[in-house]
Amino acid sequence: MSQRGESSSSPGTTYVKQYGSMGRKLKVNVNMIELKKYPEQNIYQYDVDLVPERGVFKKLPAPEFMRSVFDQAMRTHRTTKLKGIPLVYDARKIAYAPSPICSSNEELVLDVSYTELGRSEKFVIRIREVAVINTTILTEFIKGKSSAGVADIQPALTALDLAVGSVVRSQMVGFNRSFFTRTQALPTSGGLELWRGFSFSVRPGIERLFLNINTAVTAMYTPGSLLEAIINILELRDVNQVRGGLSPQMVRTIGSYLRGVVLYLKHRGIQGKRKFSVKGMTTKPLDKESFEWEDPTQEGKTEMVTIEKYYQRRYNIKLNYPFLPGLVGRKNAVFPIELCDIGENQRYKGKLDDKQTADMVKFACQKPSENMSRINQAISNLGIGISPVVKAFGMEIPNRLAEVEARVLPTPTITYGSRSREPSLAPSSGAWNMRDKQVTTSGKPLDYWAVLVLANRSYMAEGRVQNFVTTLVRICNQTGYRINHPQPPIVYGNPNADIGREMKKACDSIRLRPGDAPQLLLVILPTTNAQVYQTVKNCAYTALGVQSQCMQAKHVQNANAQYCANLCLKINAKMGGTNQSLVGQNLQKMLHSKPTLVMGCDVTHPAPGEHGKPSIASVVGSTDLMGLRYAATLIQLPSRQELVKLLMEAVQRHLRLFFSSTKVKPRHIVFYRDGISETQFPQTRDRELTEILRACSSVEAGYKPEVTFIAVLKRHNTRFYP
Repeated sequence: MSQRGESSSSPGTTYVKQYGSMGRKLKVNVNMIELKKYPEQNIYQYDVDLVPERGVFKKLPAPEFMRSVFDQAMRTHRTTKLKGIPLVYDARKIAYAPSPICSSNEELVLDVSYTELGRSEKFVIRIREVAVINTTILTEFIKGKSSAGVADIQPALTALDLAVGSVVRSQMVGFNRSFFTRTQALPTSGGLELWRGFSFSVRPGIERLFLNINTAVTAMYTPGSLLEAIINILELRDVNQVRGGLSPQMVRTIGSYLRGVVLYLKHRGIQGKRKFSVKGMTTKPLDKESFEWEDPTQEGKTEMVTIEKYYQRRYNIKLNYPFLPGLVGRKNAVFPIELCDIGENQRYKGKLDDKQTADMVKFACQKPSENMSRINQAISNLGIGISPVVKAFGMEIPNRLAEVEARVLPTPTITYGSRSREPSLAPSSGAWNMRDKQVTTSGKPLDYWAVLVLANRSYMAEGRVQNFVTTLVRICNQTGYRINHPQPPIVYGNPNADIGREMKKACDSIRLRPGDAPQLLLVILPTTNAQVYQTVKNCAYTALGVQSQCMQAKHVQNANAQYCANLCLKINAKMGGTNQSLVGQNLQKMLHSKPTLVMGCDVTHPAPGEHGKPSIASVVGSTDLMGLRYAATLIQLPSRQELVKLLMEAVQRHLRLFFSSTKVKPRHIVFYRDGISETQFPQTRDRELTEILRACSSVEAGYKPEVTFIAVLKRHNTRFYP
């Protein structure tokens, strides 16, 4: 939204269609199915209280269990108490129906018997109406005739999502709006495997409602032997390698892997399977961990026995690996690892390591045509459009993707330094190279720098490193960035030692004139280890105050000119230069018609399972009139907090930086905001727009530049297929 302008869909008015006119027209498919019909009748929302017939849940069971019990109740009472009306359930507390299943002041009680793993248990489900959703607001919203926001139509969209999901879930394994299948699963490291699937979501469009279907991938626990999984995650050849005991790091690795996973105990002493979750591990191996036990064959007599002896005497099971610790479950019961299996269909919620992430990226990367083919096949196989549940909720969903108009925009002209053989060019198919080109503006010349080699000297000889540096210096000078010192000191460091100390040693090797400081460390990394890279960057920016440029050791072996040119562009930008620009007519009008400060804001939250760590907000702002140079401000927030505190102070800083560099105040601020959900749009806009305006007025009384606040959604599931 613009602080001075008006939106194209003001409350109470219809949408104003102002589509673009530039570029070549064409038709493309989109991964959306346009609903031919969507609900016009009311949708009824119910509160669901699912409890055991005797007692209560200490905590709500897993969604899969809740849904299984609920589905059993639906099958039992469908034609009687439910009168044939479908009910879709979120597996927690809410359900929706297309028609009333009971009067608004009545509570519907369903008794159900559910059997799992050979054990039968009775439950009671109490259902009462809590809201009636008028779907007219949905029609008015997509036609732009209502002042309602996304939050107002969300209950209706959630009901429709659950209706579609109930059809897909019967054929795939579901988690929220995403559904997966083990077909074509890819094993990866750490006891995990990767599954393909799809996400399904009903989305509002301009005057239309769509069902969005996109490809998805996820990490799952590999079902089967827990012992084999532990051998995998500890990267052991054989479990006998840990006969001497597990190290503390190994225990932490196993504990992290087992957090939240459901295991099954199966042996000759019990009937069927027994399900349990792990609370921890014993501190001693099973042949040394003991407890006081009363032998049922010798009533009244208790004795201290080890877990190993207990299983041998109680169940006649001789453990093969008594040197391993045991798993601690509910009521401190201890179970041998070798007798446990990992249950099926369990999603891994932890953070993937580098190898798993690389496998995930490779697994997910497919050609657009392949993704489109998979989506079309899913549409055909799942039969969503013919489902009685979907029809009962008033939806008519065809079996084909929507086609929309698109435009191929003219290729912008890119400009380089005036001494380039080709000072300007129009890229072909989105690609070009730096051959015979110079940067637009050169950064500060490099006088004080060093090379830190975090690789073995026998593998990375100093002569080979110097040869690479010579090539890099030559390419940089040819590209328009000047390096005055062609033979910087080359220092070898240990990547397993204190990296901060190694970097300090490299900086101290630079011969400085009084008052000068190191400008750059070129750090040669032995592997793609993310932890080493992050440590280098952290030390460079927070402890040493020096720019750093990392590169892989494998590139030193062959000093490739194109690679050196790419490295030069990174160094030039870090030293204050500009690598390329656009010609005037290709720049956004908002940039060259008036001084414009371009800002961006995002919040990074801790990874799943990381508790107590803060969230970090980043605010960046341009420092030149071309929108090419940026400065950053970091703000620490309480864990998982979304709204940015201290935003006013950050905006003040960027206003001053812009004025310091350009000598003019911005007359227009473009503020891009990332990392918020659709339901948070109004709250975020109102709070943060106020902070931006307060920052402007605090810099100078009466200063009111135009502000355009743009909420950005990168993680949408919309894909186009030409």
